[in-house]
Amino acid sequence: MKRIAIVEDEVAIRENYKEVLEQQGYSVQAYANRPHALAAFTTRLPDLAIIDIGLEDEIDGGFSLCQSLRAMSSSLPIIFLTARDSDFDTVCGLRLGADDYLTKDISFPHLVARIAALFRRSELLGAAIEENNLLARGPLAIDGNRMQVTWNQQAIELTVTEFWMVHALAKRPGHVRSRQDLMSEAKIYVDDSTITSHVKRIRKKFLAVDPQFECIDTVYGIGYRWDSLA
Repeated sequence: MKRIAIVEDEVAIRENYKEVLEQQGYSVQAYANRPHALAAFTTRLPDLAIIDIGLEDEIDGGFSLCQSLRAMSSSLPIIFLTARDSDFDTVCGLRLGADDYLTKDISFPHLVARIAALFRRSELLGAAIEENNLLARGPLAIDGNRMQVTWNQQAIELTVTEFWMVHALAKRPGHVRSRQDLMSEAKIYVDDSTITSHVKRIRKKFLAVDPQFECIDTVYGIGYRWDSLA
C-alpha cells in the first residue's frame, strides 16, 4: 500500500484530505507542523508527500521541509498544496524541488488524479529493468533504469520531473521540443512559465558541475533543444 504524508496545520483540512485519500486505498500519515513531520521522515520516508507552505508559526515552514526532503531523496514525489497562489510562491516551490504545486481550491478528484500520475512516474524507479535503457550524448549519460543523470561522470541530482525533461530533450539532439512536449514527457500539467522554471533549474544544476554547460538552447516562441555540439 502506498504511503502518503500530509503536512497541514489546519485540523479540519488535514483530516478531510486524510479521509479522502484513505478511501482511495492509500495509507496516510498526517502531521501538523514541520518538526513533527521531519522527525517522522528521518525514521521512514513516505512514498509521496503533500505539504502546505505555512505551518503553524512558520510562514515558510513547508518550503524548509521540502528542502529537507530533497536532501533525503531526489526522487520522492512532493506536492505543495496551499492557499498561496502567487507566481512567486509557485516558482519558489518548484525551484526547491517540488514535483507539483496545487492550490486548495482543487477538487478532490483532480487531486487524486495528480497523485496517481506522480505515482505512475515514480513507479518507473522500481519497474522491471530494460537492458538497453542507457543514453549517452557526449559528456551526458542517462541511466533510465536508475533514473540517474551524470555530466562528465559527475552526478546531477534531478527531481523526477526534471529527469524526464532532460531525457526528452537529450534523446533527440537538435530537435526542438515544445513546452507541451516536455509536459507530456514528464506527465505533468502546468502552465508554460512553470516549464520555464523547471528548465532554469535544470540548467543551474548542470552549471553547478560545469560552468561551461550550454547544451540546452532556448528556441524563442517554440521551446527548447538539446545541442550536443555546444
